[in-house]
Amino acid sequence: MADRYLHLTGTAPGRFLTRRLGLPQPAPLRRWTLETPRLDGPLLHLTAGTSAIRDGLAKALATTGLTVETRAARPAGIVLDATGVTSARGLAEVHAALHPVVRSLAPGGRIVVIGTPPTVEDHHQAAAQQALEGFVRSLGKEVGRGSTVQLLRLPADGTSEAAESTLHFLLSPRSAYVSGQVIELTSAAPGSVPDRSAPLAGRTALVTGAARGIGASVASVLARDGARVIVLDVPGAQDDLVRTADRLGATALPLDITAPDAAARIAAAAPDGLDVLVHNAGITRDRRLANMPAERWAQVIEVNLDSVLRTTDELLASGALNRGGRIVATASIAGIAGNDGQTNYAASKAGVIGLVRSLGPRAAAEHGVTVNAVAPGFIETRMTAAVPFLIREAGRRMNSLSQGGLPADVAEAVAWFAQPDSGAVNGQVLRVCGQSLLGA
Repeated sequence: MADRYLHLTGTAPGRFLTRRLGLPQPAPLRRWTLETPRLDGPLLHLTAGTSAIRDGLAKALATTGLTVETRAARPAGIVLDATGVTSARGLAEVHAALHPVVRSLAPGGRIVVIGTPPTVEDHHQAAAQQALEGFVRSLGKEVGRGSTVQLLRLPADGTSEAAESTLHFLLSPRSAYVSGQVIELTSAAPGSVPDRSAPLAGRTALVTGAARGIGASVASVLARDGARVIVLDVPGAQDDLVRTADRLGATALPLDITAPDAAARIAAAAPDGLDVLVHNAGITRDRRLANMPAERWAQVIEVNLDSVLRTTDELLASGALNRGGRIVATASIAGIAGNDGQTNYAASKAGVIGLVRSLGPRAAAEHGVTVNAVAPGFIETRMTAAVPFLIREAGRRMNSLSQGGLPADVAEAVAWFAQPDSGAVNGQVLRVCGQSLLGA
């Protein structure tokens, strides 16, 4: 459904009226297309105090395809290296670096602050680095004009090379609806991508719940990036599933993901093994707990969580997921902030977050597989189009970008997790919500 308010604020009368009334003024977001694959302008590289990774970070930034400068009149992106900030006084260097340039950021620009994880061994360092999180989340609500702000934490024993895939994502139109996020990298080897234009070439990906909506968009982006895609959905959605498969040159697998033999049939559909497994299938059966029959509770938990746990366990145990593989699950901001009438749904999506945080480190150590999740906010789909008007408008505006996201926004985040050079990204839950005002 078209966002008429966004269209209105793009007109001169609309801008005047909304400004006078103090209403949100969302800016159209610049998303990835063949014509606009990169940000339009230079990348400003700044340092707060001293840094042990300055030269390595400069090399990593050079791989983004942007012109890296230490001074720029109107940068499309700003990267602030704050890894050397280890005290409360050191935070003054963060202010000193960004205060003079933040107004010059181009519309739709990107700010990425580079930090390190807070450590229990040094409470001064921990305080200073944790302060960066509050700083980034607040700045993301200030910059406006479709711009975004993130915090990327590099491991103390890692190198900036491990951050390349993440920097490519955050400093590009692919991350248009991601803001106010904290991403923490591990010290694992990142992997390599021989061809940046087709990072998933030679890899096999399976997407559940792919007949339409977000799942179909995920399958489309993975295919665009070179993957051989298998799309899975319930037999009742077979017509839509086949249309999606035909459009992408993919393989359709009509299958109820809750079936006892689901994992075995998935493995049979990918005889050479899976490289990317995307758990996107999900349902809602909304009702307040006092009015919710047991079957409505059980249906949601079975589809959204139990089937994810069961198929993941079986595919890992059987070796059907290749080493260097990627598991990406779909959580939700409802699992982070809760939602009226969705105790079952929120429980299932919070469970997905628990799965990711627990399994990620063990899957990497035992199987060479990473496990991450996307947590969408208000995404413009057929389901949200059916939401009552006032609730739909509130969902669209209650984020820092003052608009709903698109299925492609979720798909781009999944594709970043799926890349071979994202091996240092593990156990992460990325909110694709325009920095929703709900939740942490």
